Amino acid sequence: MSNILDAVLQQYESNKVDSSSSSGKMSQDERLKKYFTTILQGGEREGQKRVRILPTNDGTSPFKEVWFHEVQVGGRWMKIYDPGKNAGERSPLNEVNEALMMTGTEQDKVLARQYKPKKFYIVKVVDQDKPEDGVKFWRFKHNYKGDGILDKIIPIWKNKGDVTDAEKGRDLILSLSLVKAPNGKEYTNVGSIMYDDPTPISEDKSKMEEFLSDDMTWENVYSKKPLEYLDAIAQGHEPRWDSNVGKYVYGDGSQTIEISGNTSTTATVQAEKPTTVEIKDTQAGAQVDEDLPF
Repeated sequence: MSNILDAVLQQYESNKVDSSSSSGKMSQDERLKKYFTTILQGGEREGQKRVRILPTNDGTSPFKEVWFHEVQVGGRWMKIYDPGKNAGERSPLNEVNEALMMTGTEQDKVLARQYKPKKFYIVKVVDQDKPEDGVKFWRFKHNYKGDGILDKIIPIWKNKGDVTDAEKGRDLILSLSLVKAPNGKEYTNVGSIMYDDPTPISEDKSKMEEFLSDDMTWENVYSKKPLEYLDAIAQGHEPRWDSNVGKYVYGDGSQTIEISGNTSTTATVQAEKPTTVEIKDTQAGAQVDEDLPF
């Protein structure tokens, strides 16, 4: 077994126990091409996708663990990077979670879960159905019940070896179907993951070298909102982009607070009244592997 396989299995077992430079800015269109998603399109009810996990240069696990909050902002569900669990920095939404837990009431404990960050995996891949898009990043949620996407990949790795090997690895074939969550909403589910015969990442040697030498990381693709953005959500406000000032702002109807970097200033301009933001786990009670690119 390869060192990469050992690293992946060690990471996987650890998470089972714990169950309780392309640095330049890219356009939105360019960024959207860098997300690998498992969402069925155009009225499809089932389908397949073929993906190849790329090897890491340092022999570590390709599955990067990153924590996100799932929140609704402006009527749209978003996954927001958590600076607390990921970097040990201040996290306003974690502060709300901790404050609610400290009251000791069952009602607040239930509410606190809505502010708790969730563990996701991000893996660098090639979408073999659209190799012309270059490398992409696939984000999926950690499943504490042991039947998530990673749980479907690990048996293949154990039985067939390092699927990321550039010359003798394997494409993974994802079987997709629409299913209903308990709330009646349909979502795309990854029902099974199969594997193809050993093949190079690409028959085109120059294209394969392009994939392997691409130094883009998930941090170039998944945005990290400024601290003040998280503060706004934690306080029940709705941050919005103001193209006039080129910043996120929120306000109380007579005052606007600008959100940019590590500073916030006030200005006496008319602003929309704040909107209370409902925060909840969109995957509660359902095996939702579906991910959206924001």
